[in-house]
Order: sequence, then C-alpha cells, then structure tokens
Amino acid sequence: MSILFTRGSAAQYDAILYGRMTPGMAAEYLREKKVSVRSFSQTLRQMYPGEDIEERLESFFEEIRPSAKASSVKKKIRNWICDKNLPSSREDYYCIAFALGLDEDQLSFLLGMNTDYAIQYRDGREAVLSWFLRHDKNYREALDFLSSLPVLEQPAGAEKAEETEKSCCAPVSAYSSCPGDNSIITHEIRDEFRLVHNTEDLRDCYIRNLSRFGKLHLRSYYYFDQYLKLLGKPLTNYYEKYNIHLEGKEQDEPDYSIEVVMNTYLSLHMPVGKKYSNYNLVQRLIKENWPNSTSIKNIKNRIKDVPRKLLLLMYVVTEDSGLREDYREVDEDYITLEERVEDHWWALGGMLADCGMAPLDLRNAP
Repeated sequence: MSILFTRGSAAQYDAILYGRMTPGMAAEYLREKKVSVRSFSQTLRQMYPGEDIEERLESFFEEIRPSAKASSVKKKIRNWICDKNLPSSREDYYCIAFALGLDEDQLSFLLGMNTDYAIQYRDGREAVLSWFLRHDKNYREALDFLSSLPVLEQPAGAEKAEETEKSCCAPVSAYSSCPGDNSIITHEIRDEFRLVHNTEDLRDCYIRNLSRFGKLHLRSYYYFDQYLKLLGKPLTNYYEKYNIHLEGKEQDEPDYSIEVVMNTYLSLHMPVGKKYSNYNLVQRLIKENWPNSTSIKNIKNRIKDVPRKLLLLMYVVTEDSGLREDYREVDEDYITLEERVEDHWWALGGMLADCGMAPLDLRNAP
C-alpha cells in the first residue's frame, strides 16, 4: 500500500526508513536542524492563496470582536502569519475558517495539526459551527443560533457514554476491522448532523444529542488507559499475555505509581525547567507540553484530555505490545528493519485516526 507524501515529507520518510539510525543518530539528526518543519502560515497560505489574507482576517476579527483594540487584533494576526505564535483557542481556528472561506476538511486539518484533535463532533458547539461552515453560512449566524440553544452545565450522560464506548472497544489489533475499533458515538453524531439540511432540523438534532455531548475524547482515553495499565504492571501483563503461570509472591507485583511510571518510562532524559532560550525550533517543539506526573494524573481523573504527544510516547515505550495480537509476523527474524518501521507507521496511523487526531507528519519534529 502506497503512502502519499509531499516532497519534503517523502525526503524525511526515506531518511527514517533507510537511514538505519540509532537513537543517538536520530537525536543528532534533529540537532542539525535537518527537519523542515511545516509552519502554520505556510499551511494557511496553501489553503488560501490570496494576497489579502491578513486584511481579511483583520476585518473579520474586528467585526466579531468590536470591543478589542484594533492594534491588538492586527498584532495578533501578524504574529500568526509570521509564525511567532499560534491561535490560542479552537474557536480562533473556526473564525479563521469562516473568514477565509475554508471548507470543513481544511478546518479539521488545521485543528489537528495545531491542537492535537480535529473537529470534535461530540462537542455540541463544534458540531453546530461545522454545520454552518459546511452550508456556507456566516459565523454571526452560527453565534445567534448557538445563543438560542439549551446548554447543560455538565454534559449529562457523559459517564454513561464513556462506558458505552469502552464496552464496545475490547483490546484488538490496530489493523482490525471490528466496528468496536471506532469511536462510534462520535461517528454517529457526526453522521447525524451531516444529514441535516435546515436550521429547524439542526435544532432538533442538537437537542436530541444533548445528553451525548462531551468535550473530552473517549477513544484516546481508552488507549491511554490501556497503555497506563501496561506500564503500571509490566511483568504481570507480560505473564498474562504469554500465559506464564507463577505461584506465591512472584505473582504479586505491586502497582507502579504514576510518578514511577513517569520517571521510568516517559521522562526520556527530557531537560527540566521552563526556559527555552537556549533551544532551537525543533528542540522547543519537542519539549513543548511534555507530560509530567501532574498532567498524567489529571488525564487519569478525566480532568484533562489526552494529548497526542503523550499517546505517541506511550506507544513508543510499550511498542503497542498490549493492544496487538500475540503473534505478529513482523517479530520474525527474517523481517527487515524497513518492514518493521513501516509496520509501526501503519499502526500509529491507525491509532491516531481512530482517536480523531492528526496523522503522522514527518515535518513535525515531535
């Protein structure tokens, strides 16, 4: 099966696939700044090639946020276009899409590239905004419509929805075609909203799904939870996987605390501290939002969403051993290194797609 790349990404893929790099060589490859990082402004200009991109954004944001200082709006947008910083909220990305006339797929790509997740159709606000964008309506109309809708302070049924999702998502291979592999709740809501053709039916659809809405992503939490269990009791899981039976104290392996899991598996010699002044761009991108014990606890307690970077890290340190079939041909001695790399590429891609996350991008250092 072929993989579609841009020219820059294809060069990076070949370097990884055929370079036979050791971890040290890979680190040096990043230090030498050989990765051509895909920027926000570059992507935005490809989606909207017009010369008036700054003017359109400034006009749009000044109109929808009249209380903001014009100078502040211009500075913010100029910083986006010059890649000094990124939009600070998901709502800003929706505003950009409405301002530039982007379509739903382009918006989803922008969100996934810069905020970990593409459009979250289980978030009622995003589902409605996406509907208005899809039907070429304007942002002001969408806000007026949203202001007329009922809202729950805490999404009723979120826990029930999560249990429903987990019950149909048994640990299976990333290649499995089992329907339980997908975030069926999100997919059902997305498909239901796509069948709506007028605002009256949109209101009915929104109210009908009110108890199913939620901001946190269910499927990514499922993967996170499975990986955390593997790391929390690595020997026990190994024995269970390969049907090794132990007796007495040998079978009583204590649970590793989140601090132990973090320090043992996920720190990966990442420098501590918040100073970025001595880092180059690639180093900053890698260190940005690196997980710590507190963030993992917040994710475990469903206070925060699962970041894409953390999920990738957990895949790497476990090599997906707990979510794949016991026997894999790729583990045989005759399988080449290149074939193993490709196997992990497809497995990672399948997991990210299943979670509604952006696919692997070899022009993104993390």
